[in-house]
Amino acid sequence: MERLQKVMAHAGIASRRKCEEIISQGRVTVNGQTVTELGFKVKQSDKIEVDQVPIYLEEPRYFLFYKPRNVISAVSDDKGRPVVLDYFKHIDQRIYPIGRLDFDTTGLLLLTNDGEFANQLMHPRYQVDKVYVAKLDKILDKEALRKLERGIIIDGKKTSKARAKVLDTNLEKKMSVVQLTIHEGWNHQVKKMFEAVGAHVVKLKREKFGPLNLGKMQPGEYRELLPNEVTELKNL
Repeated sequence: MERLQKVMAHAGIASRRKCEEIISQGRVTVNGQTVTELGFKVKQSDKIEVDQVPIYLEEPRYFLFYKPRNVISAVSDDKGRPVVLDYFKHIDQRIYPIGRLDFDTTGLLLLTNDGEFANQLMHPRYQVDKVYVAKLDKILDKEALRKLERGIIIDGKKTSKARAKVLDTNLEKKMSVVQLTIHEGWNHQVKKMFEAVGAHVVKLKREKFGPLNLGKMQPGEYRELLPNEVTELKNL
């Protein structure tokens, strides 16, 4: 038996707190009866409907995917461009990406059908480390690195403290490779942070998400997370 709001969140309806609001509003029925009690527990065989639409309970699945360049971090695209779910066509569960990577950004992307898990990882208060490696059209000096680490104002908001490290420089081409570790996941955040210190991102890859890394995977490959990896992410 599980609490109704937890089951709804797992099914991808909304965050657990939002699901509690939906229950309190009398929009949920269990076996045809309206339920407004937040502590109400349900079993696998119960028929749950939200706004008269049934929800389906699936076995939770968790995947680590190496997103290739020029692929949309979405389940579909109205312009017919490649999306990450094109690589998961034989997976029966209705999985979706946790957050997003830009169209031209490569690297580690998580996918799941566990709505509560996804909402927790995307919530800013958990501050999960995300490690990016960027090829830049400029060699960053120490002051630029310090600015990145102190936080940058982008779109009227200041980023949290970051970690920045130069991995390689090419004096002849005046280019560098910089590793940047951030906690948020704002739209185009990494590119905008580097733009704020006068650098343009030529290539961008996310190499780590929390304790997870790509290992020896190649673009387009994926693997299912191990139970201990899922537990470690939940404990973050």
